[in-house]
Amino acid sequence: MTDVTLLHNPRCSTSRSALEKVESAGVEVDVVRYLTTPLDEEALRNLIGKLEDPVTDLVRRDANFASLGLSDEDIATADQVVQVLLEHPTLMQRPVLVRGDRAIIGRPKDRVDAFLAD
Repeated sequence: MTDVTLLHNPRCSTSRSALEKVESAGVEVDVVRYLTTPLDEEALRNLIGKLEDPVTDLVRRDANFASLGLSDEDIATADQVVQVLLEHPTLMQRPVLVRGDRAIIGRPKDRVDAFLAD
């Protein structure tokens, strides 16, 4: 049985750091490259149900977010977050770690250590 699922983008240094920390902790990890295999609606809703962070934090507010004409009003609810991430998986914050019925966004990097220690 996998101890942790890591929603991972190998191009992201914070995501790579999270993977290194999980592997160094000796925890069995299931790496999901969410850009290659985007989460479907059911998986996103399941993730949101476990997320300890505010649901709106699951969406990256970067240049791509702005170029799509999105604003905070477009991601104010869980339903809106699901819809935006279904249409634009690249906007999902990373890394995301899931263990049992808990999930966190692994930013800042020190959150990963605390999550693995619990």
